[in-house]
Amino acid sequence: MDYVILSIVLLFIGIYGLLTKRQLLKVFISIELIATAATLNFIMLASPQGMGEALLVLAFSVDTAISAVILALLVIVSKHYGTSDITKIVAKLKENEVEESEVETQ
Repeated sequence: MDYVILSIVLLFIGIYGLLTKRQLLKVFISIELIATAATLNFIMLASPQGMGEALLVLAFSVDTAISAVILALLVIVSKHYGTSDITKIVAKLKENEVEESEVETQ
């Protein structure tokens, strides 16, 4: 039962961070907290005989590999746009979209 409480706390921390933060890395960490909470909850409730712990280790290792790829993409995006603020990146993407549509109409 302690694992369920831990997963609920992690879920709420992740949702709070997702709703309040605007930096790419902080949003990514919030998403990872939500994914960790879901993985922990599903695996611990799945099997009480020790298989749940083995599946949890497997799920965490896969999640870690995915996180490494996402972190690499975050570095590339922040270098390309010169910022890690989501609102500024979206504004630059909209500017590029407008410029491309103007080029297509000419």
